[in-house]
Amino acid sequence: DLIGRQHAMIFSVLAMAVPTVLMGLLPTYETVGIAAPVMIVLLRVIQGLSVGGEYTSSLVFLVEHAKPDRRARTAIWGVWGATAGILLGSGVGAATTALLSPEQLSSWGWRLPFLMGAFVAFTGYLVRHGIHAPEIKAASKSPVRDTFGKHRWEVVRVALLNAGLGVGFYSAFVYSVTYIQTVDKLPESLALDLNTGCMLLLLIILPLFAWLADLYGRKPLLVGGSAVLTLGAIPFFHLMHSANAYQIFLGECGFVVGVGMLSAGVAAGNVELMPSSVRCTGLAFAYNASIGLMGGTTPLISAWLIAETANPISPGYWVAAASLISLVTAVFLVP
Repeated sequence: DLIGRQHAMIFSVLAMAVPTVLMGLLPTYETVGIAAPVMIVLLRVIQGLSVGGEYTSSLVFLVEHAKPDRRARTAIWGVWGATAGILLGSGVGAATTALLSPEQLSSWGWRLPFLMGAFVAFTGYLVRHGIHAPEIKAASKSPVRDTFGKHRWEVVRVALLNAGLGVGFYSAFVYSVTYIQTVDKLPESLALDLNTGCMLLLLIILPLFAWLADLYGRKPLLVGGSAVLTLGAIPFFHLMHSANAYQIFLGECGFVVGVGMLSAGVAAGNVELMPSSVRCTGLAFAYNASIGLMGGTTPLISAWLIAETANPISPGYWVAAASLISLVTAVFLVP
């Protein structure tokens, strides 16, 4: 909001990639003792601070430079890229594990995926430095103060709107792997294969739902996606609580549809609901507060619910509750 979108995006991609490369060069615990884990945590913190503003700033840039009738279809590629990046990261890890022996992996092979961050830094810098788009002039001299002062209501609204997306995404693509292993008692390889299949499905449907969001508006997708997760979360977990891989996949696909619809609605909707003067600051806080606090704690809350209730379907109630918040927000607070 102060120095412009392009400069911020160049800085953020370097601030994510450089710590990644440095992780691959770190000395081990055997060499430097407690300093090794301390350094890796510090590098992870830098990555986290960078990605917190990176994703939302990218969406802001895409929406602000898109034609009005193509904003959702343009912004969705930011979501698509982030999802593909997760899938690519998992693939690199799986390939490294498959191609190297356990001894090679623990000795030096674990460093290779991190060192590949140099390629990410180089290509990311070239792509973003080569963008020739008019800069949006700063309209606020103190975007942080204005975000939590004049525009705090918009921040709260966007945070509530993203609650269902955060919990739904973490349930479908993070906690589901653990659930299939620990609750369904099925092999890790099957859980990972199902998760990969769901991510591929999400990549396919995201552009379709974004097209619908441009055609019919954001609200139908926001209401529809929230309703799918609110009403479907418990039935989806009933399907996932099975020894049948096809039935589990069907339950996961239900989550994918809800997450896909919500993603298409909020990709451009989040940006449009935030005043341009504090758009990067306000959206970064609102989105990350919602996704981090509610989505990030979903695996922990889900495990706690099962332990306390002895009910393997109980995580579905958490997803339904969070999605109901988004549904009410979409129905009554989104124009």
